[in-house]
Amino acid sequence: MPFASAVRLVEVGPRDGLQNEPEPISTQTKLELIDRLGATGLGYIEAASFVSPKWVPQMADHREVMWNLARLDGVTYAALTPNLKGLESALECGAQEVAVFGAASEAFSQKNINCSVAESLERFAPILERAWQANVRVRGYVSCVLGCPYEGEIAPARVAEVAKALHEMGCYEISLGDTIGTGTPLKAKRMVEAVAREVPLAQLAAHFHDTYGQALTNLYAVLEEGIAVIDSSVAGLGGCPYAKGASGNVASEDVVYLLDGLGIETGVDLEALATTGRWICEQMRRPNRSRVGVALIGAAGEV
Repeated sequence: MPFASAVRLVEVGPRDGLQNEPEPISTQTKLELIDRLGATGLGYIEAASFVSPKWVPQMADHREVMWNLARLDGVTYAALTPNLKGLESALECGAQEVAVFGAASEAFSQKNINCSVAESLERFAPILERAWQANVRVRGYVSCVLGCPYEGEIAPARVAEVAKALHEMGCYEISLGDTIGTGTPLKAKRMVEAVAREVPLAQLAAHFHDTYGQALTNLYAVLEEGIAVIDSSVAGLGGCPYAKGASGNVASEDVVYLLDGLGIETGVDLEALATTGRWICEQMRRPNRSRVGVALIGAAGEV
């Protein structure tokens, strides 16, 4: 199958990227990061997560972030809402889209959200119904699609089953997450092929972590399958608190560089994105995981 002529990037850095950082990050820094990302041409930014501060303290200021966004025309600002209470709060704060997250692994589901996969899907039903009433679209995440830290290999059929359930419940798009970053290109292809038999390919997205340095090759493999939506995180920010050793999301800069090289349109200014990645890493005093971003930034800080 030929590559799509254009790919839509879902920037998850402000949410998935920042939620596991050990040091506090100010609300103002988060807001400036989101502003800078929107200015690069990114059209979809996951801005916050409406979860309990007890479990994810870095997202405790979710209301302040969503209320104070300098919303740009053409940019969707979304939020993660694992339960009905979180959804209601997100709606009050003007979230344009929300997301729910499940898993293809029973063990991971228990560790992550303290319930079985079936129970998690049942919990999502009232969220989807309320979001529909509010005319807000819901995106669905499936974790551990290419491996689980507790169960090991995950059968593609199990991923397809969960993705199908989310799709039938009303999720307009299903993001397939290699949570621990152990996937390889052939496994990624077979997984997408299995899911695409149950959910239209145009409604699938790839969300790959780079623990073993395979994220870009895996993305190339699923681009060949027809995937046209990719989740990524500026500077490779992120990880998973329930997946020991998972090094983080694939860097948005590296993804844009790959897509530019393939002649695939993203609408994103790579140099501006690299500058933003450098800036947020300086604010957080941490290394930039983007190979391309680091290479583009000279010793004097010029791009």
